[in-house]
Amino acid sequence: MSHLEPEAKIFACSQSVYLAEKIAEQYGIPLGRVTMSTYSDGEFQPSYEESIRGLRVFIVCSTFPTADNLMELLLMIDAAKRASARHITAVMPYFGWARQDRKDKPRVPIGAKLVANLLDAAGATRVMTMDLHADQIQGFFEKPVDHLFASTIFLPYVKSLNLDNLTIASPDMGGSKRAYAYSKFLESDVVICYKQRKAANVIDTMELIGEVKGRNVILVDDMIDTGGTLAKAADLMIEKGALSVRAICTHAILSGDAYEKIENSKLSELIVTDSIPLKKESKKIRVVSCAPLFAEVMHMVHHNNSISGKFIM
Repeated sequence: MSHLEPEAKIFACSQSVYLAEKIAEQYGIPLGRVTMSTYSDGEFQPSYEESIRGLRVFIVCSTFPTADNLMELLLMIDAAKRASARHITAVMPYFGWARQDRKDKPRVPIGAKLVANLLDAAGATRVMTMDLHADQIQGFFEKPVDHLFASTIFLPYVKSLNLDNLTIASPDMGGSKRAYAYSKFLESDVVICYKQRKAANVIDTMELIGEVKGRNVILVDDMIDTGGTLAKAADLMIEKGALSVRAICTHAILSGDAYEKIENSKLSELIVTDSIPLKKESKKIRVVSCAPLFAEVMHMVHHNNSISGKFIM
């Protein structure tokens, strides 16, 4: 090992061990050892059980609720900084609080910016994430951000389906850019759903912009939370004459009765990554692992190689 190129080690927060183990296996090194001490009141303290002095440290942690995941990541970054790690990369397959990227009404926080400030204050020297809810969140950081796209792993799967009369759909106006990017690569048509909400996670009305009759439709989105939007969109498209409707969603939050909505909807398949662990199995949900993508990009970053080749759209 050259003294100019520190060794790399991969560690994981408690709720992301399942993914970090796969990333470490793909990378070709064992997952680093961390122990967690917990006080009777719930306070916890992580501890690295091996030396990381002068090394490059990757800390894998998806910051989905509860806030303990984010707090654990911050503590592990701080511990790595105080243990003299040379580089500390926060690997956040799912970047929590990303929906709070602006003030959409008076007297509300910009949670994504706050999280960025916290990561910076803790000592992260780099952030690696995938399919941010809003691209501009990258600008909240003063440190380098590697923003990966799940399309790199989804598109080969979509092509393997060999669907005729393919149409890409966005479940809302905000996702139209993502839908057009997929359609350009797949040389397909695009339709967009226009929805109005009564409140967060509650849809009032939905209309379809475009033609889906006789088409195999694939909805694309960055996340699926309650499943209401996708279920309603799928049902609407089948009513309009679509042959089949599938959905691609990077982050499977799937809260509340989302699993029941998916099972009871006209969706034939929901394709997600393992950025967030599934709470239960479903015959309609297919998981495509993002571990190979993260392992490869982490290897490139460690060896100071360009990662632009990993962006296929």
